[in-house]
Amino acid sequence: MAEMKVEDIRAMSDDQREDAVLNLKKERFNLRFQRATGQLENTSRMREARRDIARIKTVAAQLRAKKK
Repeated sequence: MAEMKVEDIRAMSDDQREDAVLNLKKERFNLRFQRATGQLENTSRMREARRDIARIKTVAAQLRAKKK
């Protein structure tokens, strides 16, 4: 999964954002195990996944604040 852009995240529905966060958390879990067993090739993907999660949560919070 490539790095997510803010415009793409804003275009998602609430359910799509929740699904994306869930999928990224599962990916991070798998990446941690790959790192522990020495199978992880692209170590930068851990950082990208963590930042994508934060990016989605930030945009969601901004959109919630706008609705109020």
